[in-house]
Amino acid sequence: MSIEEFRDYCLAKPGTTESFPFDEDTLVFKVMSKMYALTSLKKWEEGDRSINLKCDPKKAVELREKYPDDILPGYHMSKKHWNTVIVEYGSLPDDFSKHLINHSYELVVSKLPKKEKEALKELK
Repeated sequence: MSIEEFRDYCLAKPGTTESFPFDEDTLVFKVMSKMYALTSLKKWEEGDRSINLKCDPKKAVELREKYPDDILPGYHMSKKHWNTVIVEYGSLPDDFSKHLINHSYELVVSKLPKKEKEALKELK
């Protein structure tokens, strides 16, 4: 998955916005103002192609155990709720990376207030 594919995939999700709220390097994707994915552009350019994604705590542990070289506790994030996913070419299939992005997005959407969920449905 390239950075462009990652960006396009996230932006295609309803209610998603992109921003740089922390610095000029950290690209953040939010749904209805709640963060679900982020990456460092500088690290990406240096060859460290990884993304941080929100994850159900039980699933996070299972994924880390099953893919110890590709899925790690979230870098600079809550280790319980976030994973760092290495998306180097060939390490994890793009479809699986997209599944993890979907899980992160859906997890955040599930926690939105009812009013925001309704507004999001109108965007679909």
